[in-house]
Amino acid sequence: MPSTQEKVDVVLIGGGIMSSTLGAMLTELQPEWDIRVYEKLDYVAEESSDPWNNAGTGHAALCELNYTPEDENGHVDLAKASQINEQFHHSRQYWSHLVDNGVLAEPKSFINQVPHISYGRGEKGRDYIKNRYEQMVRNPLFSEMEYTDDPATQAEWLPLMFEGRGPGQVNGISRTKIGTDVDFGSLSHQLLNYVGDKGATIRTSHQVTDLERSSDGWVVTVKDLLSHETHKVNAKFVFNGAGGGALPLLQKSGIPEGRGYGGFPVSGIFLRTSNPDVVARHQAKVYGQASFGAPAMSVPHLDTRVVDGKDYLLFGPYAGFSPKFLKGGRFTDLPFSVRGNNLPTMLNVAKDNTDLVTYLVSELASSKKARFESMHEFIPNIDPSDWEFIQAGQRVQVMKKDPKNGGVLSFGTELISSADGSIATLLGASPGASTAVSIMLNLLKTCFPRQYSSWEPAIKDMVPSLGRSLADDETLLKELSEYTARTLKLI
Repeated sequence: MPSTQEKVDVVLIGGGIMSSTLGAMLTELQPEWDIRVYEKLDYVAEESSDPWNNAGTGHAALCELNYTPEDENGHVDLAKASQINEQFHHSRQYWSHLVDNGVLAEPKSFINQVPHISYGRGEKGRDYIKNRYEQMVRNPLFSEMEYTDDPATQAEWLPLMFEGRGPGQVNGISRTKIGTDVDFGSLSHQLLNYVGDKGATIRTSHQVTDLERSSDGWVVTVKDLLSHETHKVNAKFVFNGAGGGALPLLQKSGIPEGRGYGGFPVSGIFLRTSNPDVVARHQAKVYGQASFGAPAMSVPHLDTRVVDGKDYLLFGPYAGFSPKFLKGGRFTDLPFSVRGNNLPTMLNVAKDNTDLVTYLVSELASSKKARFESMHEFIPNIDPSDWEFIQAGQRVQVMKKDPKNGGVLSFGTELISSADGSIATLLGASPGASTAVSIMLNLLKTCFPRQYSSWEPAIKDMVPSLGRSLADDETLLKELSEYTARTLKLI
């Protein structure tokens, strides 16, 4: 039987980077608030925030080519890249603030400097990389970018990829040395340790099963997965940051702002090596171009990873399909998410994304041999015995209404909040973790309008460039870049 309802200020659903970031911010801004964190698994940050469930790229749009599309006239659109880069600066500033205040431990436990490199193969690929570089380097945000199509320089920058290649190959690469690798699992753990030490209650093996409106917020039904007991908590504010599990809870909330949303789950596989001889010959995150007709999620990349102080290489992704919304989810997740209000959206998305379906089917059918062969574009000489396949996390891409097409598939993130600001849900995937700070700052402004003005001085202490464009203020950009690099030990 349900016990007497507790009354709390905030409930955070999910123990990943989103909830931990919001929890840390609220703990500093309103230390007297009673915060509850509920995580379904037996440990926090084991789904999308776990270092082996994502590529750990500190997404700053330095190397990811899908953020810089080129039109038929050769113009490279930098709007998305500039936005994401500014957002990652927000993350660096906030993490630096937390290091300065003793909240985060040794920075190298969660962030390390790793060059970000874009790679174009053949004359067409080289010309795009060069054109992209020439336009990006004029923007102060990307002024440190370098470019080369010289084979000797390429072999110097990327020996594993370019040493020993035959003559006559044409490639173009651009490099930014200030890129990073981020362990969002370690970061989430440290943030939640801080939140817990300051008085928040963190419960693992606890699943939120229902959300109902109350007179002053939400009644949150929580099931203890170990004792199988259920209790209810009355919360003034709820953040639904359950990753792939967020959509079903959004639907249970019944808020009109959530109508029409669907989710398309995509699974992923990477190849990983810890062979020190191989790892030592590649210190970079290298992003290539998606094959013709393939979706943005298929972009191949070869990444240096730093996890628990040890270096690895990760190659992928090899995408696939599973109806599960979480790595530890159920095969009924997708069919049970279909509602009358989102079925038209989902049908329109299916109609307009046959290329995605074709791609996923081909990936599912790929043999291990074929997957290794696809690495040859990056690594000419591969010894399969050095590498192991690992299952990455599930990504649930957002399907939403579109006035023109009826429904669209979004590859970004979407923050959905109720009109009264009492509940907010985050849907979507990349570059979510890297931009968690900006997403949560937007949530604070949207959901806490009465408190925000009094919080603003403290928030600007957390993120000094908030509300200002670093691209338009080179002095501020230089000052804050140097501060965060020094504080996070990236120099």
